[in-house]
Amino acid sequence: MKAPLLKYAAELLGTFIMVFIGTGAIVLDDWTHGGVSHLGVSLAFGVAVAAMVFAFGRLSGAHINPAVTLAFWFSGRFPRPHLMPYIISQLLGAFCASILLHFMAPSHPDLGSTYPTVGMTASVILEVLLTFILMWVILWVSTGSKEIGKWAPIAIGGTVFLEAYLAGPLTGASMNPARSFGPALASGQLAHLWMYLLAPVMGAMVAVFACRLLKGKKCCATPGALCP
Repeated sequence: MKAPLLKYAAELLGTFIMVFIGTGAIVLDDWTHGGVSHLGVSLAFGVAVAAMVFAFGRLSGAHINPAVTLAFWFSGRFPRPHLMPYIISQLLGAFCASILLHFMAPSHPDLGSTYPTVGMTASVILEVLLTFILMWVILWVSTGSKEIGKWAPIAIGGTVFLEAYLAGPLTGASMNPARSFGPALASGQLAHLWMYLLAPVMGAMVAVFACRLLKGKKCCATPGALCP
């Protein structure tokens, strides 16, 4: 398999595993009437993300998140020709994970979909802020467009865990369009999907602006390329 195809396969598989483990924990928690707990679900997402960074960071960068890929492209760290194949791979991986979960738990109504439990404006702001924080961490611990380095898996996975634990009851703490896309499409729960596609992208882009302000051209792999 050629190198670009290996990267796309890594993004598909990495997103598949992250969504299957995370949303699977939600479904299992519902089955066991709280046996997994909110803490357990948050850990499932955080550890899954950290594991995927360990596994695929050097191959594809382990973005496993369309908002992250778009932000890396916007910062000039990621080549445009790979932008859509990465995003398609991530969305497909998330959808396949949710379809598999649907076959395993056909009676579950939403397969771990994300829902806002607070007002829509507050939910959008919170998802933007959560993704801003996540992307901010990623920009500072990554090398180029790859989430690699001694502390990258721990920092990124830990951020996902903390944000999921603190904000999960409010918005589901998606921070990732693919994470919300897969369960929503597989279960038909599409009412709030637009917010979970838009807000994380906005938050990730704002993080690039903030990085540019603090680090200047060092925030970009290619000085001036697509940077604000």
